[in-house]
Amino acid sequence: MPIAHADYVAGLAKGLAVLECFGTERQRLNTTQAAERAGLTRAAARRHLLTLAHLGYLETEDGQFWLSPRVLRFSGAYLASARLPRVIQPTLNRLAAETQDVYSAAVLDGDEVVIVARSAGLAPVNPMLAYGRHLGARLPAHATSTGRVLLAALPRADLAAWLKGRELRRLTAHTVTAPRAFRALLAQVAEQDYCVAADEHELGVHAVAVPLRTRQGQTVAALNVVLAPGRLNDAALAGEILPRLREAAGEIRQLL
Repeated sequence: MPIAHADYVAGLAKGLAVLECFGTERQRLNTTQAAERAGLTRAAARRHLLTLAHLGYLETEDGQFWLSPRVLRFSGAYLASARLPRVIQPTLNRLAAETQDVYSAAVLDGDEVVIVARSAGLAPVNPMLAYGRHLGARLPAHATSTGRVLLAALPRADLAAWLKGRELRRLTAHTVTAPRAFRALLAQVAEQDYCVAADEHELGVHAVAVPLRTRQGQTVAALNVVLAPGRLNDAALAGEILPRLREAAGEIRQLL
């Protein structure tokens, strides 16, 4: 959302940038590393790190900083107050109970998708419940079924802006990274109104996703199921998997 320069609090933006430096690949950072990742001077990064540690959002020892459990206040407040996850969750619970598979709903955030609702059967038949698919997990949009569904739903100008100058990272030997091929893939996803992604984000992970739309037709999230290798074939896709996902999407649409 664009705002006036006078309304922009640069200190808050820098502090949040420091918090966003931490992740799976960088669980602990020193001042120099945080400065580089946040685009700040070392002195500024140090002040923000110390302030965040003082407020309890970071823990520190021997010049290293890492996130504390207090940061979960933000995600917990979102999940407790946002309407979208609360509307989707009962349907995901039903699907998981019926099939023992793992279902997720994700939204687009920059170059990633964020899982905002998730449910798995008590005894999942998919042993791959792959690392990183917990609630709140962030996954690369270009290599996941949910990400491609959400990108395919963007207006043409927004998609062009998203793709402009972007290098699509190769995560496995199967990841589509060539710009022309990726555009063609998104066009296919938009036409067929679903996406299958196999072995592109993580070897052995096969997933199918469909868009979740409001009654006005706006795509607000994507629903997917993660399947073990061998379970995804044309007959299962057409006869079982897609009908179940689309029925669930229709059920959710009436509530959005």
